[in-house]
Amino acid sequence: MCIHLKSLEDFLKSENIAEVYRGQVWSKNCREWIYYDAILNPQKLKEKFHFDATIIIHDYKDNKVGSELGLVCTLCNDAIMGVHPKSGNAENNIKIN
Repeated sequence: MCIHLKSLEDFLKSENIAEVYRGQVWSKNCREWIYYDAILNPQKLKEKFHFDATIIIHDYKDNKVGSELGLVCTLCNDAIMGVHPKSGNAENNIKIN
């Protein structure tokens, strides 16, 4: 995980949030993406960790291939994703602000 998102990764680990996937997704343009079994509130997390404009909110909704919501580092192409709150399997997930 890049240095820009490492503090968030460390926080999620300290909260014992289950990591469900880590690796390169979608294309070679993505470096390392980590998916967690939680609903992330990216706007509040950006504020909490004082992320600058290079960390953007990624909000992807697709009923066929899956939905995700999280933060992407535009400098390193790394990301931290959670379950999308509007997906069918979001009902029982913990919410991280």
